[in-house]
Amino acid sequence: MSTVDPARVEVIAPNFKRRLSGVTATIVRLVPLQAGEIAIAATGPELPDHVPQIALSALPALSRRGPGPSGWRVWHARRNVEMIGGLVLRDLLRKRLKLVFTSASQREQSWLTRWLIRRMDAVVATSERTAAYLEGPSQVIMHGIDTEAFAPSGDRGALRRGLDLPDDGQLIGCYGRIRESKGTDVFAEAMIGLLADRPNAVALIMGRAVKAHEGFERDLRTRVADAGMENRIRFLPEVATHEIADWYRVLDLYVAPQRWEGFGLTPLEAMACGVPVVATRVGAFEALVAEGETGALVPPDNPEAIRDACAAILDEPERLAVMSEAARRRVEHQFSIEKEAATLVSLYRRLLSN
Repeated sequence: MSTVDPARVEVIAPNFKRRLSGVTATIVRLVPLQAGEIAIAATGPELPDHVPQIALSALPALSRRGPGPSGWRVWHARRNVEMIGGLVLRDLLRKRLKLVFTSASQREQSWLTRWLIRRMDAVVATSERTAAYLEGPSQVIMHGIDTEAFAPSGDRGALRRGLDLPDDGQLIGCYGRIRESKGTDVFAEAMIGLLADRPNAVALIMGRAVKAHEGFERDLRTRVADAGMENRIRFLPEVATHEIADWYRVLDLYVAPQRWEGFGLTPLEAMACGVPVVATRVGAFEALVAEGETGALVPPDNPEAIRDACAAILDEPERLAVMSEAARRRVEHQFSIEKEAATLVSLYRRLLSN
């Protein structure tokens, strides 16, 4: 485990959720990169060993002053519970903390969230649309992707065979939580129509349904089986963060069918691997996917629109190849994780020097 001396830490990135989530993935990717520029550590119940971290139990005993000349530390929260943790440390335990909150929400916030945000020293929004839902000022810093970890495969056929996937034919993927808000059912419905006259195409649904959504997944599997597509629309278990890139690399096309989304990293992950994306017009997707260049944008909750957009791309191999190259370039030029990390470090340093 990459344990850091708490006395030397200037920035703390809490991750209080045990289950894998987009926030957890962001922290796991950002903190090791930022650690090369600033004394930062994550803290939480379960973090990969390579992430610089301090134990949760060390927080109450943390020195009141930070190691720098100003004596401040930065606490960067990304959830309500982490904002509450920062307030307890600052206002009850009297730690010298500057509190930062990153918001990805694109809906009206609860009274509790608004109350917590008003007590932050700085607020980051992950897109302009997210910023519009915030009451006060914020700085827009969009998420980025590790373009070395997420990159096209040199031998996609061999990779497919290694993952027990057909090495010929087209693969269309949809990854993430299986639930109504993620539009997994919309994807399945679109694929039932799309695959009907494409005998060599296969759709992959990868992810996990938490207990509250297990019934939704069962109904979805039943619908696929009733359509006679259980071998063509495959349900795959969730994989670890460090394994997911290979599952993008094998794809011809990725679909992000969400009904609602805060930001949504999966289109960027797919595009970084050279995979065009069909996405709904929710979250930050309209800022990520360049219509007609790196994929297509469609209305949410519309399986027919997804089916038609996928067909239009898949049926033109030359266009698909051009989009694949354009998708990779777009992420490299506009959405690298290095850019996100550097912008956040600049914000931390500004707060630390105050």
